Amino acid sequence: MKVGIVGLPNVGKSTLFNALLKRQQALVANYPFATIEPNVGVVEVPDERLKKLSEISNSGRIVPATVEFVDIAGLVAGAASGAGLGNKFLTHIRECDVILQVLRDFSDSEIVKEGSVNPEEDFKVIEMELILKDLETVSRVREGKEKKVVVDKLFEGLNDGKSAREILSTEEERELAGDLFLLTAKKQLKVFNVSEGDPRLKEDGGEDLYIC
Repeated sequence: MKVGIVGLPNVGKSTLFNALLKRQQALVANYPFATIEPNVGVVEVPDERLKKLSEISNSGRIVPATVEFVDIAGLVAGAASGAGLGNKFLTHIRECDVILQVLRDFSDSEIVKEGSVNPEEDFKVIEMELILKDLETVSRVREGKEKKVVVDKLFEGLNDGKSAREILSTEEERELAGDLFLLTAKKQLKVFNVSEGDPRLKEDGGEDLYIC
């Protein structure tokens, strides 16, 4: 499995990346765009069953499943039009299976943040930039006759601000659009970066999860 980590600048993407890898591979700094080139790391998935299976089968070799994480530069509103570092670096996560979006949900005057802390609005900003990147992809292939019906449907829907997940309503459509590697067609996981001891962590049976 391959997971792409996205988010606005200074939300904790590289901190999460380093924590998942359990080493300081990515630069963590209190200024926008500390990450320019993508950071890539592979983590083995712990599975106690493998050891038992190895003992049963007398196999001396254990090959665990792995997850590859890709940490890219921060996106900003208007990236599709060239703001910040633009959006070209999104190509590094086109072939990811899952997009993990990190959202800042804590207040700290010492950590640079443009505007107020509002994870819901931040999510909309990132989602729109991913939609615009997909629109760019679809626009390039729209003139081809193959898959024209699906591509035209995507073009219209993306222009309306919808994600590919919302537009592609059948399994057949999803299969036809598969080789376009659309970002908004991928499964997404939201990670909220909150303050240590945030009382909301105890709501609805939740618990603190310290990763770093």
